[in-house]
Amino acid sequence: MRVARTATLLLAMMPTLALAQQAEPAAAAPAEVPADARPSTAASSEEAATSKVPLEEIRRFVAVYNAVRAAYVDPVDDKKLMQDAVRGLLLDLDPHSTYFDKEDAEAFDEQANGAYEGIGVELQQQPDNASLKIISPIDDTPAARAGILAGDLIIAIDGKPISAIQASEPLRGPAGSKVVLTIVRDGKPKPFDVSLARETIRVTSVRSRMLEPGYGYIRLSTFQADTAADFQKHARQLSKQAGGQLKGLVLDLRSNPGGLLTAAVQVADDLIEKGNIVSTRGRISISDARFDATPGDLLKGAPVVVLVDAGSASASEVLAGALRDNQRARVIGSRTFGKGSVQTVLPLDNGDSVKLTTARYFTPSGKSIQATGIVPEVELKPAPVEGEDALPASLSDFSEATLPGHLHGDGEGEEGYQAGDVLPGDGPINDALAELKAPGSVATRLKAEAAKAAADKAAAKPEAKPETKPETKPETKPETKPAQAPAKP
Repeated sequence: MRVARTATLLLAMMPTLALAQQAEPAAAAPAEVPADARPSTAASSEEAATSKVPLEEIRRFVAVYNAVRAAYVDPVDDKKLMQDAVRGLLLDLDPHSTYFDKEDAEAFDEQANGAYEGIGVELQQQPDNASLKIISPIDDTPAARAGILAGDLIIAIDGKPISAIQASEPLRGPAGSKVVLTIVRDGKPKPFDVSLARETIRVTSVRSRMLEPGYGYIRLSTFQADTAADFQKHARQLSKQAGGQLKGLVLDLRSNPGGLLTAAVQVADDLIEKGNIVSTRGRISISDARFDATPGDLLKGAPVVVLVDAGSASASEVLAGALRDNQRARVIGSRTFGKGSVQTVLPLDNGDSVKLTTARYFTPSGKSIQATGIVPEVELKPAPVEGEDALPASLSDFSEATLPGHLHGDGEGEEGYQAGDVLPGDGPINDALAELKAPGSVATRLKAEAAKAAADKAAAKPEAKPETKPETKPETKPETKPAQAPAKP
């Protein structure tokens, strides 16, 4: 299982980073860098200037480090102390920059390749280090089948508090072995245990079916190394079933937490004839990249409706934004998560890795996704559900903008902002199909339903009668007679 602490996203640049053992810092050598992302001479000079080490701060760190080694009440292992120091260095940057030890780094790579042993969840380490938040369970995995929900908090694994666990080794293990999670869920009066059997998780990131004759459906649950190739295969199969040409396609990205950027770009390229797909911008030129479409449309112009919700993050937001801004698809559902930052994995010479936020995404229209997300053209609401099947209340504000320490977004805090909803079930798929067949029909129906609900609510109120006051008559004074003159004797 992937031991990620955040919903994941990898840029197609993997610089190697050596621990500095000389006076001069070693330069990072990129393993794969887009041609237009190579630094210019001027940029290189600027980057060299910013790489100067603040010696006074380093001396202060060494002084504290030596004080801990010498005077802490119990002996402290040097390796653990340094790892904890590096983790602390990244902790307050943003929720997606983190330190992976060797096992975590290997698990991260396994997740990107789509095969690993575990329970099948996307996790995020909470700032208090006392819980792990479920970003989303992965389709058809032990976690999903056991009813684990996005927004659940894991506070213990096999009875051991999260704060006492190193990395996430207990969630990994041989297929068939069992693990017990202690879960906190909004709406539940107390924590409860869920027992899971680990499996070799081979995440099928692409699934498809025909909704109606001529109308296809493709579900992308994550973006892995083979997602783009699988998307092409499923799209061709659906077209063949439709007699060679689809009438339309519903592309379901709900609760897709992201993954490999290159996979999302390739899927977008399969549907867009020309134009920009996404661009990234960071502080150094190696973080700047631009991805454009190449000629060819796999669906030959068949209309596409993209279905998103609050769990759609990172690469799935990139894909939705590219299709919308290029007028290739209509987007319906709910406001997306808003993770518009790029993470680059920097391998260290001891097998550990640093996952560092290095850039922001920008859609073809030049807008940043960060902390605002993608706002659909037609907004859907989850069907009301009561009892055990109700979604946790924590999902009422499930977004990047609520994460402690998140990067500030360009449009963050705008009037009218409201986090999206998670949209489970088949209802949103039916709405997407209706919108595909008759654009604008869903919005018209929702507007009519809202008007009827308002009218019904008004009619249900008892008719208010105007307040009546008791009739008041003008005050009458007792009749007074003129005084009679005294009788004369």
